[in-house]
Amino acid sequence: MIERYTLPEMGKIWTDEYRFQTWLEVEIAVCEAQAELGYIPSEAVDEIKAKAKFEVQRVLEIEAEVRHDVIAFLTNVNEYVGDAGRYIHLGLTSSDVLDTALSLQLVASLNLILQYLEDLIQAIRYQAQQHRYTVMVGRSHGIHAEPITFGFKLAGWLAEVLRNRERLVRLRQDIAVGKISGAVGTYANIDPKVEAISCQILGLEPDTASTQVISRDRHAEFVQQLAILAASIERFAVEIRNLQRTDVLEVEEFFAKGQKGSSAMPHKRNPIRSERLTGMARIIRSHAVAAVENIALWHERDISHSSVERVILPDCCILTHFMIKEMTELVKNLQVYPQNMARNMNVYGGVIFSQKVLLTLVEKGLSREDAYKIVQSCAHQAWNTPNGNFHDLISNDARVKELLSSDEIESCFDPKHHLKHLDTIYQRLDI
Repeated sequence: MIERYTLPEMGKIWTDEYRFQTWLEVEIAVCEAQAELGYIPSEAVDEIKAKAKFEVQRVLEIEAEVRHDVIAFLTNVNEYVGDAGRYIHLGLTSSDVLDTALSLQLVASLNLILQYLEDLIQAIRYQAQQHRYTVMVGRSHGIHAEPITFGFKLAGWLAEVLRNRERLVRLRQDIAVGKISGAVGTYANIDPKVEAISCQILGLEPDTASTQVISRDRHAEFVQQLAILAASIERFAVEIRNLQRTDVLEVEEFFAKGQKGSSAMPHKRNPIRSERLTGMARIIRSHAVAAVENIALWHERDISHSSVERVILPDCCILTHFMIKEMTELVKNLQVYPQNMARNMNVYGGVIFSQKVLLTLVEKGLSREDAYKIVQSCAHQAWNTPNGNFHDLISNDARVKELLSSDEIESCFDPKHHLKHLDTIYQRLDI
């Protein structure tokens, strides 16, 4: 059997060598099942297992002549096996081999993706711990809203990646199905027990009710889930890009010694890795559309899905794997600038504390409408004035001074008020 659980790098899983090896694994598993049920001699299976092999270039050479990939593969295998080869592929149709073997590739790909996802989870968890109390501006519509911490932002990333992991674990079970039911899936020339035993050998479950192919809703879900994971990574990448803008500069991608950002402008340090992740997520999302289009095949099967899957499945798996590795490195080496976060939080004299001032005035007996007018007037005056200072305007407003003491005003500008329930979120995530 293929050492698919040793988790080779993703590109190897999608080579011709690996693909043909999964085909051979399926064919041998079926032979073993046939022998166990007494349909073929066990000695023949021993001979097949001892002699069966293939040579990629020879398979491709035969395929160029016969125009059929599975026939070309079987022809090459039988060149090595000899007479016992007549028991290979007995009662099968090509899709039995292709779809069952494809499931092995998809499971191997998910194993690798899940392995690397653990690294991303740990990287985010570590940074969330480090910046639990690193106060910064929270933004809504891109506009300053209220204080949060950078750790709180990362906690949201962690929760999202954990949900993606749960989805992929379920997906691995759903995609791990095989189909050994012959032409149009009726078991006319193959015992369903052969399918059950073969799938058990391969670590798969028999498909519930296949046609000549495994229905492509399973594969569409596979690509959709990778697209969701890619979109999550893109969300994190876009956040890094926004926070790295020159006028914000609260975090920054690591810039290596000797790295250059622009051929024309020596000062540039661009978020190129985050931008690359955004572009890759677009590709995977586009493939999700193609995967859904693959569901509607003619009658019991056609091969319109085949050419699509030869592009989208390797693409999605390889790109997702790369995106996870790239985002993990980004998070591990992210440059965080608390001093810039503090600077941005206090721009215009702390207008982001406006709600606390509003609520405190209401608690003192002022109507919400009147309190809103006072606070909004001071906030907008600070916002629209060079070096405007909301704190000073509130502190010197006669109507506010009638209701609030200096200490009460100062307490409205204390960011600790916004962190008092931070532990609740961290406990949920076991950070």
